[in-house]
Amino acid sequence: MGLQLLRLKAVRLGQALAWAALAGLGAVALRAEITLAPLFADGAVLQCDKPVAVWGTAEAGEKLAISFAGQSGSTKADADGRWVILLEPMPVRTIGADLTVAGKKDTVVIHDVVVGEVWLCSGQSNMEFTVRQALNAEREIAAAQYPLLRHIRIVPQTSATPETKVTTSGWKAALPAHVGDFTAVGYFFARDIHLRLGVPVGLVHSSWGGTPIEAWMSPMALADPAFGAVQTRWAEATAKQPGAQAEYEAKLASWTAAEAAAKAQGEKTFAAWRQKNPKPYRPRGFAGDPWAPAGLFNGMIHPLLPYGMRGVLWYQGESNADHAGEYDKLFAAMITTWRAHFGQGDLPFYWVNLAAWRANDPTDMSWAWLREAQTKTLVLPNTGQALAIDLGDPVDIHPRNKQEVGRRLALLAKHRVYELTADDTGPTFESATREGATLRVRFTDVSGGLISHDKPPQALEIAGADRVFKPAAGRIDRDTLVVSSAEVKEPVAVRYAWRNCPDANLFSGTGLPVVPFRSDNW
Repeated sequence: MGLQLLRLKAVRLGQALAWAALAGLGAVALRAEITLAPLFADGAVLQCDKPVAVWGTAEAGEKLAISFAGQSGSTKADADGRWVILLEPMPVRTIGADLTVAGKKDTVVIHDVVVGEVWLCSGQSNMEFTVRQALNAEREIAAAQYPLLRHIRIVPQTSATPETKVTTSGWKAALPAHVGDFTAVGYFFARDIHLRLGVPVGLVHSSWGGTPIEAWMSPMALADPAFGAVQTRWAEATAKQPGAQAEYEAKLASWTAAEAAAKAQGEKTFAAWRQKNPKPYRPRGFAGDPWAPAGLFNGMIHPLLPYGMRGVLWYQGESNADHAGEYDKLFAAMITTWRAHFGQGDLPFYWVNLAAWRANDPTDMSWAWLREAQTKTLVLPNTGQALAIDLGDPVDIHPRNKQEVGRRLALLAKHRVYELTADDTGPTFESATREGATLRVRFTDVSGGLISHDKPPQALEIAGADRVFKPAAGRIDRDTLVVSSAEVKEPVAVRYAWRNCPDANLFSGTGLPVVPFRSDNW
């Protein structure tokens, strides 16, 4: 099905899917005790200014009364013991209050519940990356004194069917005792929002390192016949798994022995050996493999439905670089169906465009194609991306400067959600016009003109009619870029930062990086 049809289907299904998530897939054991969904725990942050669903389980048919911050209401558990109630939109509340659910036999109370801004943080290892691992970690942890900035971690789990239960860390405040375990990207984003707005901010953190986008997509999204290749690859992986597993175990044993021998020769020798001899990867398709299509949606997103939130932060794509050509369609389908499942309209959805990495192969462009796929997804409404092309590490897939990544995501939210700032994205390619032996490149979103740090513009290439790209020189002319190469007399196309790890040094005058681009469609 096409993207427009998928969006239409999602709009129609939106609220219905969110409530259907609470009903599960079948009967559950009847419970005499009242329980609340795991996100409703001491210290919780509820979303302000929109209806908030509260749900859980109780004895079948039991009448329940709920009260919170001056609101009260009642509901009744269904035949399977499930119940839900919708709180009316609430203003910001910085003083914690009790949320109480009372039945005929028992009462459940969660304490210190506040109302503010809630953001879901998801993706793979660069979202999972903690404050403890980030740049200047000790200083950041010691400085964290934000009791109204709170974080709850969803314990990773995968499932073949949609789950309603999940284990969590509980809600933790951004204080030195806890903040080291927060998602770093999420924390630095939330700190910026919290300090600017002065309201509680809650982060629901649900990520798993080294996982592909198809694992985070719902069964509804993956049912599109256009994504048959995803299902085929998975079926092939599971079919090959027994033999591949035996081969992997033999390789791992050999690698482990070689590793021990290299260690015995000293730290310097060992470091050089590790650089050239990565640990063998376990073959895909094993039981509980987090790469299973829809497995992480079922296990780590479905249990959160339909928790009230302001928007979603996403940092993922590294594990899909080998199939970058399909990523924009997968990503668009994931966003569209997540919105439908949460039932809260076109939730703001902001992501990180991949950082530079893997300088050891200067000809590899797989990450460039993935970045382009991410940029293409901006056609969806209420989306935005924060660039990290200049923040990468040539040898480490996990760059440590998550402070700037979080700041750039916060720029998007402050402009588009909270209407506080205007400049939230870097210059974006608009056109390339031939002027003799040069190409003049024009951009949109050029705030303050163009600048290049320390040296002339780098990472430029141009090609002639032969479609062979050659390294090119760039000259900034106010808010345009003039590109040329002695090897290309009649240029027809230009590319910028079109490698895995380019020296991307072009920025707007306000310090935001130019979006990697190409003028060709080859």
